[in-house]
Amino acid sequence: MQQTVEGLIQAIESRQITQVITANPIMIMTALEQPKYMAMMQRAELIVPDGAGLVWALSYVGKPVAGKVAGIDLMHELFALAEVKGWRIFLLGTSPEIIQVTAGKLRERYPKLQLVGVRDGYFQENEDETIINQIREAAPDILLVGRSADKQEPWIDRYKEQLGVPIIMGIGGSFDVLSGKLKRAPKLFIRLRLEWFYRLMQEPWRYKRMLLLPKFVVKVIRDKGKLRL
Repeated sequence: MQQTVEGLIQAIESRQITQVITANPIMIMTALEQPKYMAMMQRAELIVPDGAGLVWALSYVGKPVAGKVAGIDLMHELFALAEVKGWRIFLLGTSPEIIQVTAGKLRERYPKLQLVGVRDGYFQENEDETIINQIREAAPDILLVGRSADKQEPWIDRYKEQLGVPIIMGIGGSFDVLSGKLKRAPKLFIRLRLEWFYRLMQEPWRYKRMLLLPKFVVKVIRDKGKLRL
């Protein structure tokens, strides 16, 4: 986490556009099955392991990392720094109701935070130009994007140069957690590496996506010598 934060500080100070992907096993499996998604991930400036699954996989194939960099924890690190450094934040994603609640919660927790833009993620491709102009006019230092898994990272990859924001990070369902709609896994679940199970209990409809987790484990074990993580 410390190395990640230090790198992002440098990116903001140098105005270097950086797409941050907080990767999980489901994203890795998607990349292995979809060449375009793989190419998109390979173009990202920074990929961090968001969860115990990738930390285990990296260790298993002989490329261990110091630990996971959970997206929601990274966000809070950035929010705290933003208060001190005066960074500007733009929130993009989820429903109109949830994103407004999220903004309100953040203003309560971080009263000095500069939220320069708040926009829901329910927009179509023909609205992209309008959204991009809105973000460019707000001139944020950090853009947090929370959309569906099939849209989030590809959208960032497609428009990051036009957006011109130093840090652009996909944060999945973290807005739901920040707003209070969903609860984050208790420490016991985190310690037992069962965050995915706690999420599944809150959102049973995710079970189809979760079926990729055992496939990921098998893939890592079977192709240990071939994987390029």
